[in-house]
Amino acid sequence: MSRVALLSVSDKTGLLPLAQALVGAGYELLSTGGTAGALRAAGLSVTEVSEHTGHPEIFDGRVKTLHPRVHGGILGKRDAHAAEAEAHGLRWIDVVVVNLYPFAATAAREGVSEADVIEQIDIGGPSMLRSAAKNHAWVTVVVDPNDYTVVAEALAAGGADADLRRRLAVRAFEHTAAYDATIAGWLGRPAGAAPALPVEGAVALTGPRPLRYGENPHQRAVFFPDPLPTGRALGRARQLQGDPLSFNNLADLDAAVRGAFELDGPACMIIKHMNPCGAAEHPDGPAAAFELALSADPISAYGGIVAFNRPVDADAARALRRGRTFFECLVAPGFTEEALALLAPRERLRVLELPGDWAAGRPPGFDARRVMGGWLLQDWDVGLPVSTAPGSDRAPTDPERALLDFAWRVARGVKSNAIVLATAADGGFVLNGCGAGQMSRVDSVGLAVQKATRPVDGNALASDAFFPFADGVERALAAGVRAFIQPGGSIRDAEVRQAVDAAGATMLLTGARHFRH
Repeated sequence: MSRVALLSVSDKTGLLPLAQALVGAGYELLSTGGTAGALRAAGLSVTEVSEHTGHPEIFDGRVKTLHPRVHGGILGKRDAHAAEAEAHGLRWIDVVVVNLYPFAATAAREGVSEADVIEQIDIGGPSMLRSAAKNHAWVTVVVDPNDYTVVAEALAAGGADADLRRRLAVRAFEHTAAYDATIAGWLGRPAGAAPALPVEGAVALTGPRPLRYGENPHQRAVFFPDPLPTGRALGRARQLQGDPLSFNNLADLDAAVRGAFELDGPACMIIKHMNPCGAAEHPDGPAAAFELALSADPISAYGGIVAFNRPVDADAARALRRGRTFFECLVAPGFTEEALALLAPRERLRVLELPGDWAAGRPPGFDARRVMGGWLLQDWDVGLPVSTAPGSDRAPTDPERALLDFAWRVARGVKSNAIVLATAADGGFVLNGCGAGQMSRVDSVGLAVQKATRPVDGNALASDAFFPFADGVERALAAGVRAFIQPGGSIRDAEVRQAVDAAGATMLLTGARHFRH
């Protein structure tokens, strides 16, 4: 009696050569619906699953493979269960080739109804894959069309060996885990509300994009975009020119777009090693914002990432070219055709276009970080409204208040401990010095003052967390800072306020901390 292979696929890429290889190796083909039709159209003999089980498909095809003649044929141990299988008239199914309903593609369609998405939740497919993967000691399970060639070659050589069957079983469990995680993520996105933190689950990792290497050449790396990209998802960015993106490019791009879109007016952010070395907001538009941002630290900007929160026009492209600074990446929510033509000669510059709804969106899911032996999950620290309370005797003037707002928004994207100096210049606001990632807040103040490229007199200073002592404020005051914004909440707030008041300076308290580790 010939052996049996079950084929039931939504993606029919490469199906026919594999089916022909199975027939050539002496397998009888068992199949369902559209897969059976495609095989018959190619001239292959196929037995329908309903004929094999003796039971018709029911409930509009929702139930067709959920039957003992299918799962018994897959799951039975070929030695221990042989007599039982014979008693029940079951035939072993030794090869299972299944891929699943296109849930993610359906959910991503514009205007698709919830009912249509739910119909694309596959039940029988994952069940067969899991059955076959569990019983990989006897069964060859194939879920990925990229594996068809190696399976066909193994069949021609006498069949898949134990090592290949085990590797294919791992691939099947990876696939079903990601499939279920994608469904759970979609169902867990309530309209207009933040999703609940999961109690348990898996991360949906699908569609890997190869990267040259990780942070360093000895580390392997890939990028897995969100399988259901919405809102601020980097997988939605469209690369228009330049070399493939690297691991570090993507990490810096994430920091760049986070920072640029914290600013309300036309703004530019220049990122180096995930911290801003240039940031500016200018009412005249992207070109003016870029020139001002570059002036903040033109030396550190070399090899950095440039992000705009407005579309890039020809003037902005000309400003980039005039600067003659090498940048790794440029990202913005749109480019004019003339701007792209002006940027094209810079072949090494990676140009990425964000979707037009980026500013109004939020990142999907949760902010997650891998630690050794576990995961950290939290809400995204994005888009929180800025509210302030007085923290000094002197209230800020309107220009000081606007500058403090700019400094605070920039500081939210700086690695902790974060200190940002900002000043008004050339009709806009510009980052003047940044202290990032220091173990001591007073050292961050000193570094920001040291990095300033403009006079510090009259600058605004933003701190991502409270000042634990007055020394940081005193150091800034000595350098000429006269306006502060910080969360407050230290047991020494009174000492900090006293130092500010004694200098005739002004301070606002946000009540919200923005650590970024």
